[in-house]
Amino acid sequence: MKKIITILFTCVALLTACIDYDSATHGTSFNVQLVMADTSLKVSLAGRTVSIKSHEGRVIRLITDSTGRAHTDDLIPDLYTISTSWNENKGLIVSGTLPQQAITSSTEITLTLRASIISPLLISKIYMAGSKDRNDTNYLNGTYMEIYNQSDSTIDVAGLYIGLLESNSTIAYTLENLHEQHADSVVLLKQVFRIPTAKPYPVAPGGTVLLCNSAIDHSQYTDMEHSLLDADFEAKDLQMKVTNNPDVPALEAVYLQTTASLSNLNLTRGGPAGIVIFNTEEDVTAMPLTYKYPNTATTGAQWILLPKRLIIDGVDVLHRKNTGIDIQTKRLYTEIDAGYAVLSTLSGLDGEVIYRKTSEQQGANGQKRLVDTNNSTEDFQLSKTIKPREYD
Repeated sequence: MKKIITILFTCVALLTACIDYDSATHGTSFNVQLVMADTSLKVSLAGRTVSIKSHEGRVIRLITDSTGRAHTDDLIPDLYTISTSWNENKGLIVSGTLPQQAITSSTEITLTLRASIISPLLISKIYMAGSKDRNDTNYLNGTYMEIYNQSDSTIDVAGLYIGLLESNSTIAYTLENLHEQHADSVVLLKQVFRIPTAKPYPVAPGGTVLLCNSAIDHSQYTDMEHSLLDADFEAKDLQMKVTNNPDVPALEAVYLQTTASLSNLNLTRGGPAGIVIFNTEEDVTAMPLTYKYPNTATTGAQWILLPKRLIIDGVDVLHRKNTGIDIQTKRLYTEIDAGYAVLSTLSGLDGEVIYRKTSEQQGANGQKRLVDTNNSTEDFQLSKTIKPREYD
């Protein structure tokens, strides 16, 4: 399997090298056909928007015909990610993506779609970029994330789990590896936290849960940061290298891959920094562990194998390299996140926040609904000024 994957990556690299981007001024014919993986689902494929995004960020959008087919005669040869997603009236999100497709000549592509249930709770904001303080020193203590109640009912989030995905610079398990060894049934987590269960923690429709590492006013150190004094929960630093707020309750640390020095939310600056939220009555500490692929080691780092079926929502945050976004290191399956979020810079330090767009729809009580098409490339945007609990 490793040889096959290496050969495929090499072929893509060679094909990419053969594309003359400067001289490719004439478009080529391109067709994409949408098909459902589960043919028993009666979903209309007509009039759907297919996004074709180049490795440089250029986006073309095509509309499918009555058969679910979209066409253009003017696609410039390049590497493209082809994706589509939409909400169904039946409470489902239909989505699909094909990353890094090398289009050099007339091409026919089939895009397979999968359906997933619309979640009442969404990962709505991730801040891990960090900033520079007034002494021009890296400032990384203001990390936080938010969870949004998308429903029309109050939700008790006590017991909700937050899982941080494996984030090695060399991916521990590719999606191909997971398919080979686990039949696409699990994801790898390096950390798991839980909202305490000692008492109910209700969140109203349109309300947010703000989780952070340091619930202090970070704006006193740099104008690029914000106050987190009103955070709901804090991942306490057991080695006290980060200032914690005794007035803010602690997130329960359920699984920490490494030592107590990483007892807070280890969201990698610049990415990858993927997150999932999940609920379960199972004992998470008893879930199977794995070493990096092919899991033959007997010492070293281990990750929890979380069953995919437990996940409520997930966001893949990838790393931007000098050569572009490293899509091959995607950690989440298409049915969890058909796309990915990414910072606009290589290493952050500019106060940039990843947050969900606001939908044109409203909830039953007039509250905001956020965009959720199960594709983070389409659902999220970036801001250097937006505040905690704030959405456009």
